[in-house]
Amino acid sequence: MTSIDLNADLGEGFGRWRLTDDERLLSVVTSANVACGFHAGDAATMRRVCELAAERGVRIGAQVSYRDLAGFGRRAMDVPSAELAAEVAYQIGALEVFARAAGSRVAYVKPHGALYNRVVHDEEQAAAVVDGVLLADASLPVLGLPGSRLLDLAGKAGLPVVTEAFADRAYTDAGTLVPRTRDGAVVTDPEAVVERSSSLARSGEVTSHSGTRIVVRARSLCLHGDTPGAVELARRVRERLETSGIRVEAFT
Repeated sequence: MTSIDLNADLGEGFGRWRLTDDERLLSVVTSANVACGFHAGDAATMRRVCELAAERGVRIGAQVSYRDLAGFGRRAMDVPSAELAAEVAYQIGALEVFARAAGSRVAYVKPHGALYNRVVHDEEQAAAVVDGVLLADASLPVLGLPGSRLLDLAGKAGLPVVTEAFADRAYTDAGTLVPRTRDGAVVTDPEAVVERSSSLARSGEVTSHSGTRIVVRARSLCLHGDTPGAVELARRVRERLETSGIRVEAFT
């Protein structure tokens, strides 16, 4: 039976402000990309999400980012390699404290936003992220875009690599994500997201922004927690996957 992991970005709040419905999403997904305080999240939020994830058997992932609370980690930044590596390790370490306190552990690392897109092509920034993961825990899997410099360098460094696809983001013909500054970058039609999820899981294919059928083979499928109606959408995606004979389970 074909299987796939279902992940979502969680813990994206700060203080009294909450963007993601963490508790309800954690009843659907198998892996949680938890904000580690640099683009969103704070100590109390990280602790709460780790406790909820541990209770439900959901894997906890460190979603590391540029230090950009004001821009939600989606603004381009130039950070020196040594500094970026240290900040990646710092974020993983902070989340690990709360994961262990909840009886779990950080099970993988995934970059967020501008950093995620930057390390698809940028060798130097990708190497810095890999160095940060190695500094924190040399056994941690790295989750990222198929064909990215990040996954290539992570694999060469001995880190487990896991490819992911996005059901609710538009793709270019080259298999990269359409920038959020362009119209149609986010797929908002629920039925389209459900159909794309099923296609990605079954055949590893999806229709690009230009209408071309492209290959995106992935072990994990991401749904953004800040998408309107994210909980119901995640439930529909999981239901479609399971009724199609696809087992939904964590990759680690």
